[in-house]
Amino acid sequence: MSEDRKPTVEAYTAPAGGWGSVKSVVEILRREQVAIPSTVKELWRQNKPRGFTCVSCAWPQPEKPLTFEFCENGAKASAWELTRLRTTPEFFSQHTCTELRNWSDHALEQNGRLTHPLRYDRASDKYVACDWREAFDAIGAELKKLDPKSVVFYASGRASLETSYLYALFARLYGHNNLPDSSNMCHEATGVALRQCLGTPVGTVVLDDFAKTDCIFFFGQNAGVNSPRMLHDLQNAARRGVPIIVFNPVRERGLERFTNPQSPLEMLSGGETKLATQYHQVKTGGDIAAITGLCKTLLELDDAALQNGTPRVLDTAFITQHCHGFEAFADFVRAQTWEVIETDSGLTRAALKGAARVYAQADAVIGVYGMGLTQHVLGEYNIYMVASLLLMRGNLGKPGAGICPVRGHSNVQGQRTVGIADDPALVPLDRLAEQYGFAPPRERGLHTVGTCHGVLDGSVRAFIGLGGNFLRAIPDQERVAAQWNKLRLTVQIATKLNRTHLVNGEVAYLLPCLGRIERVLENGKPQVLSTEDSTSCIHASVGKAEPASADLLSETRIVVELAKATLAPNPKVPWDTWANDYATIRDAIEATYPEQFRDFNKRMWQPGGFHRPNSARERIWKTASGKAQFIAPPALVATGFTDAPGRYRLMTMRSNDQFNTTVYGYDDRFRGIRGTRDVVLMNAADIAQAGLHEGQMVTLVSDADDGVAREVAGLSVVAFDIPRGCIGGYYPECNPLIPLSHHTLFSKLPAAKSVPVRIVV
Repeated sequence: MSEDRKPTVEAYTAPAGGWGSVKSVVEILRREQVAIPSTVKELWRQNKPRGFTCVSCAWPQPEKPLTFEFCENGAKASAWELTRLRTTPEFFSQHTCTELRNWSDHALEQNGRLTHPLRYDRASDKYVACDWREAFDAIGAELKKLDPKSVVFYASGRASLETSYLYALFARLYGHNNLPDSSNMCHEATGVALRQCLGTPVGTVVLDDFAKTDCIFFFGQNAGVNSPRMLHDLQNAARRGVPIIVFNPVRERGLERFTNPQSPLEMLSGGETKLATQYHQVKTGGDIAAITGLCKTLLELDDAALQNGTPRVLDTAFITQHCHGFEAFADFVRAQTWEVIETDSGLTRAALKGAARVYAQADAVIGVYGMGLTQHVLGEYNIYMVASLLLMRGNLGKPGAGICPVRGHSNVQGQRTVGIADDPALVPLDRLAEQYGFAPPRERGLHTVGTCHGVLDGSVRAFIGLGGNFLRAIPDQERVAAQWNKLRLTVQIATKLNRTHLVNGEVAYLLPCLGRIERVLENGKPQVLSTEDSTSCIHASVGKAEPASADLLSETRIVVELAKATLAPNPKVPWDTWANDYATIRDAIEATYPEQFRDFNKRMWQPGGFHRPNSARERIWKTASGKAQFIAPPALVATGFTDAPGRYRLMTMRSNDQFNTTVYGYDDRFRGIRGTRDVVLMNAADIAQAGLHEGQMVTLVSDADDGVAREVAGLSVVAFDIPRGCIGGYYPECNPLIPLSHHTLFSKLPAAKSVPVRIVV
């Protein structure tokens, strides 16, 4: 589908928030043709007690919310769901799937909400309407004929705790642990790393800690785009004089300056708050080196304190009582030379020492990080380094301090909590066996990368997608998509049309579901859902908006009906009871996870949510040693490849007009890029050295050593403030350049923040 766009590149000088944010929200409300009075009413309910949890990011809901407790991206996500645009069976009668694959990501989803269950007709290459019973029976019949080990149940990060619990149970009753989810593409490294070094798979910070901290360190996290409501907490901290030290390859406006759209005074006066007190543009993949420099400075300062008889810089009492491996870690840090640290981080010794001195003077420090750390070959070691930095001064398990991974989708962390995991060691299988009277499968299932390999080698025969846009989000997109139509069965549960829905197996169904904002009725009774945020707080979520179509079912009901059509009856598994009353699902979750979900149905209404127990927050370390673990990295560069002439480190990025694979529009306001996503961002000196010029069309080609040809063509060169040797391109457009083999060492997370590529003209 052709789109009339006029690309422009012009520096954006305004702060994050402000009138630019207001204008962007007004624009999407217009574009989605929403009913303004009802949409404003829903936005007022967003992220509030008795309201609904945002369908965008997972930043926590405060106990005392603002008048409008939503951000620009949250408003976009809500308008995207509340749109009056519709994708009906009549639409599909006019377009083949082959034709629609030529549409852009934005155009596909912009067409509106899906309204009816659909079956793929291979003869016409079109989707045709079907009824729900036909779909459930046909899918169940296909699943019964397949080896469960050849079937994958994928989940995106938006499904509720109730739906996620039933989906995971369905998979195990069926006979597999093939439960990849979007965590496999963003923060799986967090669970693996924090479990090993702190004994908990999640962060230790709660929202209240931001009001008590006296220093915040940021690594590879863009709050202005990925979690804009966080800017309110950062603004409050900055106004208290809290230093905010940022390490990120590019200067993101949301960490530099912020004008609060909810402050009439700031909006009318043009007032703004400076956020970052120091901003260090580390090379992509250079965070280990940078943090090593911080740790080396702390050791030097501590040595000087010992020599001078002044108070120690290290918290030696904490290290002695609570930590293991410090001596080996300190030996590693001391052995690294400043020359190598400077080269590998791209930062000067003076800059790193300046940041470390601020850290050394703070009593309570929060370490915030995002996918800029996780999505590297040594992603787990990036996280180990942040944890070790915090451990050196006892910044874990006390008010105002801790480690804070910022998750993406609004319930991706919660899905793992209630059983969506390919690793059965993370699930209480013995308790499930007793609770439901079956023998759960014990072998490890497929994660995202394993699923892709299974599609390529033919061992995966069916794919059920609970939301998401799997084929667009994965690495090596084109290779995997080329084999996708060889699957026997593909089923997609979704609210809008996306590219994955247009590549189908021999038997394929597209099942439209209700969104989180919409009213869910079962037997005439309204139902409530629940979610978990980035800080492990559980919230009730009440949808009240009118459904986009009378033919939509909830995700929970769809999962229940698929399970009933597939599995033999089990008197201990009350599918109908659960589907008719979601409170009974929460009772089941509590029975499976009694320590985590005590009094679930009662406590989920608590303003600000209830916090799941976190042992590391209490300084109880459920690690192999029984203590918090210092872990030294094998290298100072996390990319997993060596630099070479003509080889660049590609960092895939998101614009402020998208959320994950959902592209709301073509304006990346903060980077000054409008009307296009087909760009490659380069340092001006690299452009000159390569003999290129701004606006020149180039092709990025893979420089991986696996013999596979990969390329993304038609990209316009844009001069940008990015470290030498590093380039930027948009996700998911650049995903075809990421080899399946290019992933983190332990969690197999695609290493999308440092991809080896070359530029050809």
